[in-house]
Amino acid sequence: MSPSLLKTLHLLGVVLFLGNIIVTAFWKIMADRTRDLAVIRFAVRTTNWADVVFTFGGILVLGAAGHAMVALEDGLTPSGWLRWAYGLFAVTGLLWVGILIPVQRAQARLLHPLPREAEIPARYWRLAAIWAVAGSVATLLPLAILYLMTVKPI
Repeated sequence: MSPSLLKTLHLLGVVLFLGNIIVTAFWKIMADRTRDLAVIRFAVRTTNWADVVFTFGGILVLGAAGHAMVALEDGLTPSGWLRWAYGLFAVTGLLWVGILIPVQRAQARLLHPLPREAEIPARYWRLAAIWAVAGSVATLLPLAILYLMTVKPI
């Protein structure tokens, strides 16, 4: 595969991954601010699906294309910036798998059986606070990776 095509695929993966985590976080936070059960239930369910399709899809595309570019350009001895990028990417993945996905699923399970006029349980709001903190970190880390990939400082 040509370096130009790999770079294009890598950038597509970045757009899918980073775009989705920023947009869905904004969308879910804005839904939470309405305190409307129907709106929040829809946002939680849709956030879960968007993560599967766009976040995970973006990870697959950017990971495969990025790894192929490393093999073409740097071989088996990646530079410092690339080691940092891989490390931050791994930490981001751990945050998603260990905190964000379980919290999102717990929120969806909590809201799903509630009748339309029910009050949103306090547990949902505690989970939302955990999600906001972990999600902020899981968004800042990929932005740091973007910086490393663009500037290649070390």
